[in-house]
Amino acid sequence: FHSLALAGAAAGLEVRLAHPDGSGPDPAIVERAVALGAPVNGRVIVGGEPAAAVRGADVVYADAWTSMGQEDQAERRRTAFSGFAVDGRLLLAARPDTLVMHCLPAHRGEEISAAVIDGPRSLVLEQAENRLHVQKAFLVESLG
Repeated sequence: FHSLALAGAAAGLEVRLAHPDGSGPDPAIVERAVALGAPVNGRVIVGGEPAAAVRGADVVYADAWTSMGQEDQAERRRTAFSGFAVDGRLLLAARPDTLVMHCLPAHRGEEISAAVIDGPRSLVLEQAENRLHVQKAFLVESLG
């Protein structure tokens, strides 16, 4: 979420980060994102209430609760993040046209429900395809 906060704020977006206690962003990164956003009216809002974070949002972005190398923390994280799943219930707090993204790989039934990731609001497959093309272009450019 650090990269999203930095890039989103710098692009003039309002970025809302919802997280359980003890799992928030680095305050120095948030401060940097706020500074980057100031000239273009970008904002970063950090809080612990998922429904408040999605209210009025254009896009809800989910990420894995347990990243590679953190497997020993998986059970603790599942418990801590249990109220933060992007599912049909959470999306009731969002607008009806709010879209959903996820950087993959996804853990269906944890951070995002199968119904949402496979549903009509999901941009997840398009997002993955676009990332593939960007990565290929980067390789071509890097190899000269």
